[in-house]
Amino acid sequence: MDDPTDRDGERRREPRKPKPPRKVSPRYLENAALHYLKRYAATVSQLKRVLMRRVDRSVKFHGGDRAEAVGWVDALAEKLIRNNLINDGAYAETKAHSLRASGRSARVITQKLRMKGVAQELVQQKVAEATQDVSEDAAALIWARKKRLGPFRRDASTRADNRQRDLAALARAGFSFTIAKRVIDGTADEAPLRR
Repeated sequence: MDDPTDRDGERRREPRKPKPPRKVSPRYLENAALHYLKRYAATVSQLKRVLMRRVDRSVKFHGGDRAEAVGWVDALAEKLIRNNLINDGAYAETKAHSLRASGRSARVITQKLRMKGVAQELVQQKVAEATQDVSEDAAALIWARKKRLGPFRRDASTRADNRQRDLAALARAGFSFTIAKRVIDGTADEAPLRR
């Protein structure tokens, strides 16, 4: 017979069963969306994915019409856009500038924004604006400093031995070979190049 107590004589807790998902309704979806947007900056596409996961769990558990719930999600997204609670342009601008300031390449920024569901034209526009503030060369220099590559290595004597590795690291970060070579072969006291 299985004893429900452990060695210390305390009762073991049975693992909790996960709560069943709530049945979706327009009001429930709106509350879920507002709660999500309160915590995270999001694009329209991202918010719809989050809400559709809730819809799918609810339909699987409770049954119901998925097409009707999809209509609720679309209507809610339009309402949030109208009320300016969700704005892909503002999201893309903020994200592009913060990623650029942290030393990300235009290629990486473009990829991250596209994965979030931002339209291609908007991505190109916001990446171009961010590049006006911080050039690709300056971003590569920032990234090299953060990752201690090339002239920013702690031990300068290992710089030549690790040149290929450092070039590869900048290439993986999305920078061109020309820019990577200029940064890795440059000096640490070069000021970030602005356009």
